Amino acid sequence: MKSGLSLEKVYPWLLTIGGIIGVVASLILAHDTLSIAKNPNYIPSCNLNPVISCGDVITFKGDSILGLPYPFYGIAAFAVLATVGVSLLAKAKYKRWFLATLWSGVSLGIIGAYYLLVKSMFEIHALCPYCLSVDAVTTTLFWYTSLYSIDHGLFKKLRDRKGYTWVRKHHLDILLLWIILVIAFILNHFWYYYGKHL
Repeated sequence: MKSGLSLEKVYPWLLTIGGIIGVVASLILAHDTLSIAKNPNYIPSCNLNPVISCGDVITFKGDSILGLPYPFYGIAAFAVLATVGVSLLAKAKYKRWFLATLWSGVSLGIIGAYYLLVKSMFEIHALCPYCLSVDAVTTTLFWYTSLYSIDHGLFKKLRDRKGYTWVRKHHLDILLLWIILVIAFILNHFWYYYGKHL
């Protein structure tokens, strides 16, 4: 990043804005989950076609941990990320163990997000736009949390390698390529539907 837009300055904003987006998306999903539980005939506003259908994703059996649907975990997790972002904006300083915990939490988040994406594609055969927004946010936060952590000495051996300088120089290109590949993967999988409607 340019000197005026260093990761040190941008990362707190990424956490704050990404956390807020994640909380909003999770709240909407939680609302739809509760609405469907109360009324099985409830149709979420994001049921747009056979592929983009939140209802199919929400009502799929097994979409919970310890009996609590996934969106409720999202509300808590993204609220924490937004809080950390705001605290960094307020110039808070965290110890190495906290940074390691943050990186570990975001890493678990991206594993969970992509697990649910694959499950939606290959088991449910439908996608939820709010879930996709969470995937985009989680991918971005994982990427920049990893870079931020390396810069702050969490993975010293990686920081000292020549290849990392190239990665830092092309950080945005790598992220955009990552997202484009995911979009291409999704479109390829659902081309049987979208290919007929272009």
